[in-house]
Amino acid sequence: MERIVIIGGHGKVALHLARLLADRGDEATSVIRNPDQAGDIEQAGGKPLVLDVENADIDKMATAFEGADAIVWSAGAGGGSAERTYAVDRDAAQRAIDAAAQAGVRRFVMVSWIGSTPDHGIDADDSFYAYADAKLAADDHLRASELDWTILGPGTLTLDPPTGRITTAPQGKAEVARADVAAVAAAVLLQPATIGRFIRFGAGDTLIAEAIVADHAGSDA
Repeated sequence: MERIVIIGGHGKVALHLARLLADRGDEATSVIRNPDQAGDIEQAGGKPLVLDVENADIDKMATAFEGADAIVWSAGAGGGSAERTYAVDRDAAQRAIDAAAQAGVRRFVMVSWIGSTPDHGIDADDSFYAYADAKLAADDHLRASELDWTILGPGTLTLDPPTGRITTAPQGKAEVARADVAAVAAAVLLQPATIGRFIRFGAGDTLIAEAIVADHAGSDA
């Protein structure tokens, strides 16, 4: 049994992930800011941990991470002000990466987005720019770390039922079910071949376990 810390534990992807981890016998420790969400975490099979990552410093995060086998970042400001987007999606994520290193937790999976590259093409005047810029900064901070990292780049998220299949050569919006994003996160935790890779994906025809190890030129940064 491994202990996986899921940051952003009350999100839809994170709740799916907690269920998948619990079903396979791992312990999902789901980090939440609001203690009122603890019941939802427990119902999903996870163990709630109340911690406000937006305001927690590296030492406090490191204490929360001690003894974990891996960390999955699935948190986000959820839109709104650019200031809060940078505070959560960039600054808090970067602190979490540093805290993982401090706590000796080498495995780190970042749930990012399909366009997280320097040439993402989002104009600085676009309301989406702060998110794109913040996510890229967090992803680059992870790449520069000495952690065993994997960055996931799903396309447009949907509430469709899971299919268990993806493509790592996505086209267009590359829509993909949140439940399948969670399944990809669960799968890469078991697969050392995904370490050091940026895996872009959308719904497709290949079983997730096969897709994440296939040699697709479009899947690596």
